[in-house]
Amino acid sequence: MDPFAAIMLGGVALLLVVLLLLGRFYPGSGAQQLDWRPTRSPELEVQNEIDDVDQMREAVNRRRRARGEAELTEDDLRARVAEDLAETQRLRERGLQRPEADGHDQNAGLDAPRR
Repeated sequence: MDPFAAIMLGGVALLLVVLLLLGRFYPGSGAQQLDWRPTRSPELEVQNEIDDVDQMREAVNRRRRARGEAELTEDDLRARVAEDLAETQRLRERGLQRPEADGHDQNAGLDAPRR
């Protein structure tokens, strides 16, 4: 091996080891070193999510009232979400099982030359 290449590789390796050891043994965390704090607390985030859901439900109910339909309750919305998730899961499972079920490869014909 060329001596210059060995010295450069050794220098880079040494620098990497020094940086890893510095990160490992320096007291405190990176957040403390940068004086970083979350902008909002987790409790505030949860409250914001609850407020968002309430606002969305109220907007949907306002439109439903305008059309003369019954309002949706939170339980109705939860049921709809559960149905949507179940349908998504069924479609995902069906999509994952389809290539084996019908005996065809999804990529069949992709290698054929085009005319």
